[in-house]
Amino acid sequence: MYIDSYYLILVVPALLLSMWAQVKVKSTFEKFSKDAVAKNITGAQAAAYLLKVNNITDVKVEKVAGNLTDHYDPSHKVLRLSESVYGKATVAAVGVAAHETGHAIQHATKYGPLVLRSTLVPVANIGSAIGPTLAIAGLVLSFGILVDIGLLLFAGSVLFYVVTLPVEFNASRRAIAILGKSGAMNQDELKGVKKVLSAAAMTYVASALSAIGNFIRLLLISRNRRD
Repeated sequence: MYIDSYYLILVVPALLLSMWAQVKVKSTFEKFSKDAVAKNITGAQAAAYLLKVNNITDVKVEKVAGNLTDHYDPSHKVLRLSESVYGKATVAAVGVAAHETGHAIQHATKYGPLVLRSTLVPVANIGSAIGPTLAIAGLVLSFGILVDIGLLLFAGSVLFYVVTLPVEFNASRRAIAILGKSGAMNQDELKGVKKVLSAAAMTYVASALSAIGNFIRLLLISRNRRD
């Protein structure tokens, strides 16, 4: 990859933040995976309970292989929890399960940013796959229209990353609020959940900053070439 001043200023800091965020989320999850929940509820039980109190009866909770592979699949209405979350009665497990359940609640209530993000998925997939490549090819070939198409596609991908932020933050807020109101966790346990989810949120922030940085870099390079 060609290293220029824009790359060093706009992209490298985001990459460093991303690496730090990955280490932070792993270490924080491991730390609070050692803290048992006083009420001895597992991640799967917490998810089932939160779905029930929100009158969501058409979402299944399943175990999925791997570590930190937890996600909500809106197309099949399935909440998939990793092996380190599904059957574990720890602060980290319940926190992650509650966060993913927050996405199911968002889906059921048609939360605006989630709806927008879902519509952007095809654009984001195409944009991230070929947008930067087309833009770089256009710069190398001095073919302006190719640069513009590449940047336009890439912009759709960047928008997806940006919209993801309020979706993730909102899911965490929902999770913490419901766990607190239900009495499923005490205040000390909730503090641990907040730390786990805050660490996870930083990975999304880092991804967004990296996408924005790369987009601005290509935009500035293209403008300099044309000037």
